[in-house]
Amino acid sequence: MPRIALDLNKAADRQKVHGEWRVGHGFVPGEANEGLTTQSAGSDARLKDYDDSGWEVCANVRQSHSSGFTFIWYRITVEVPQRVDGATVAGNRLWFETSADNYGEVWVDGELNRSTGAIVGLNLPHRVEISPSAVTGAKHVIACLVANGPLGAPRGGVFLRYATLAFESSN
Repeated sequence: MPRIALDLNKAADRQKVHGEWRVGHGFVPGEANEGLTTQSAGSDARLKDYDDSGWEVCANVRQSHSSGFTFIWYRITVEVPQRVDGATVAGNRLWFETSADNYGEVWVDGELNRSTGAIVGLNLPHRVEISPSAVTGAKHVIACLVANGPLGAPRGGVFLRYATLAFESSN
């Protein structure tokens, strides 16, 4: 099977995996000061079962949010279809590819692969394996934490340059 890539910034491709982006502002969305507190133990927005239903729907992950020192969470739940564009995708490796402006983390089903899930540097392309063998009907939650940088003097806004879901033959 050739590589099949879905652009998760396009509504038609998101429909193929029953996905909808939601965006939450802050390290801990809904809390004062964006949830930034000394020695915080983390944000529950990374967890698979976190309720993001109150967050705004985000039709365009390239849209810039906020400015200065800020954090934004992007979350989407994708369901592995049986077929994409006529090709069977079950059994293929499943990847999420993105580039965060500026710093980012990619959490898959509430877990961060510390060697591949953190996006280090400004606007670097990144690829995280969601599954070594996609299973039809399986649902995966992708949560991206994005911070504006450089942290000492941030500029511009926060956004994802792209968001791709890719199926590739494991052979």
